Amino acid sequence: MESQSSSKLLIRASRFLKPYKKQIVWASIALIFTAGLNLTLVQYIRIIVDEGFVASSMASLGQAITGFVIIAVLQAIGTFARFYWVSWLGERVTADLRQAVYSHIIALHPGYFEANLSGEIQSRITTDTTLIQSVIGSSASVALRNLLLLIGGTAFLFITNPRLTSVVLICIPLVVGPIMFFGRRVRRLSRSSQDKVANVGAYVGESIQQIKTVQAYNHQDYDRREFAKHVENAFEIALKRIKTSSFLITIVMTLVFAAVAVMIWVGGQDVINGTMSAGELTAFIAYAVMVAMAVAAISGVLAELQRAAGALERLMDLLHAESEITAPDNPQEFVGKPRGALSIENLTFAYPTRQETPALKDISLNIEPGENVALVGPSGAGKSTLFDLILRFYDPSAGSIRLEGIDIRELDPQELRSHIAVVAQQPAMFTGNVSDNIRYGNPEAEEGAVIAAAQAAFATNFIEELPDKYESFLGESGIRLSGGQKQRIAIARAILKDPEILLLDEATSALDAESERQVQLALEKLMQNRTSLIIAHRLATVKNVDRIVVMDAGAVIAQGSHRELMQSSELYANLAELQFSESGPGAGAAISAVINQ
Repeated sequence: MESQSSSKLLIRASRFLKPYKKQIVWASIALIFTAGLNLTLVQYIRIIVDEGFVASSMASLGQAITGFVIIAVLQAIGTFARFYWVSWLGERVTADLRQAVYSHIIALHPGYFEANLSGEIQSRITTDTTLIQSVIGSSASVALRNLLLLIGGTAFLFITNPRLTSVVLICIPLVVGPIMFFGRRVRRLSRSSQDKVANVGAYVGESIQQIKTVQAYNHQDYDRREFAKHVENAFEIALKRIKTSSFLITIVMTLVFAAVAVMIWVGGQDVINGTMSAGELTAFIAYAVMVAMAVAAISGVLAELQRAAGALERLMDLLHAESEITAPDNPQEFVGKPRGALSIENLTFAYPTRQETPALKDISLNIEPGENVALVGPSGAGKSTLFDLILRFYDPSAGSIRLEGIDIRELDPQELRSHIAVVAQQPAMFTGNVSDNIRYGNPEAEEGAVIAAAQAAFATNFIEELPDKYESFLGESGIRLSGGQKQRIAIARAILKDPEILLLDEATSALDAESERQVQLALEKLMQNRTSLIIAHRLATVKNVDRIVVMDAGAVIAQGSHRELMQSSELYANLAELQFSESGPGAGAAISAVINQ
């Protein structure tokens, strides 16, 4: 089972090496060249001993030394080429692997991230790929070089003295056995170790992202203790891996050098008896030590290779994670520019992690092009879930959503989303400057268009007061902006995209009264001749929309104008009364005024 898993893993990973066959050839030539020179150096040692020292020939000694120096220089040149090309491969393959994993991850459906921590995914893309880079750019080179020395050294041992070489053959099973046994265990522990390290990274990322909440609740001591537990768990697993690797290296080296000792003892007897020259014994011992060191090096590198196998396995899991939201084989296309007609038919949906509790139940709505529709209702009514389904972040359990008469599942998700803009209740800000965040709505937009969008969102005043205006750095998640400022940046982003459909999720909830009035005017202008769905908890902000849809517990329970719903929907009337009663004195007059509008 293990070998099949490893072979599948290698097949999956090999596609990242295929584009670089030329570089692999150069690296292989350099590896073979340097290994061959190492083996040749030993023959010059034999000549130096037999013809230089034993025969006392200065001419032979000089020739041997000259050859030795030439080979040493060639060895240095070959080592340079080997190191360069192998390191190049390591860096290139790692970069390609990171790009491939990231490109795949950002295309996965949002439901995938409900079950997988973002910090762990980040760890896989960074820490695991760094480990693979180290192995490809260093450890693999060492392993291959020593494998060549092992094969070549064994061949020269046979040529030099077949009888002594039999000792080597007897020892090979004794060495390979522990490598196979401990190697499997190292790989299992390596994967577990990487998982624990990922947990550490996830905990750090979450704490830093929510640092204000952590400190506001004086949670630092508790988080320190929890983080210490994660670190200690990672340390314990790493220690087990290190112990296993240490046992492997110790056993292999002991067996190998014990075999070398036996060979020296047997070979020494042959020299004393005159059946073998001193140079041949020296060469044999040199080859034996070379083989021994090669085996020891391979066993040491094996632990790193197994760690890389564990890391590669984790990356392949990410790379082959299947998205539940994909484009059809032959996606349909709109005839001309869509006008924004939405048709929701018998829509039912339950989140993958909460299948027993449907978030939407048999919803049907027809929204005409350019119509402004508000969704109101208590928290948990399914309003935001409906937005997620319109964007096709999830597919419904039953029913359908149609845009211009086409089921959105028959469209390419990118084509669908290109006609929709979203302004969320908690708008997302990205690390970068003001211009970057507005341009997120249209990366190709010129600076003039960005400024115009900011003006339309009434964001110009605060942007102009920033130190570098549109080039001002906002920090991680826009930490340098207030909630209202973030929301106006998000509105400018939607304005810049200029979509056919607007999804507004409490787009003015974080604004003060004056800013709300200004942005409301901007939104009303933006929504003209554009299909708009607005999630609203503050009913005063949606009293002028074309239609209000009241939702509760995942179902549509009423729809109509504000005045109609005040008369026909008890839930809507209660929400209105509750909101205006919280306004203090004069609430009754306010309610009457709203009803009469």
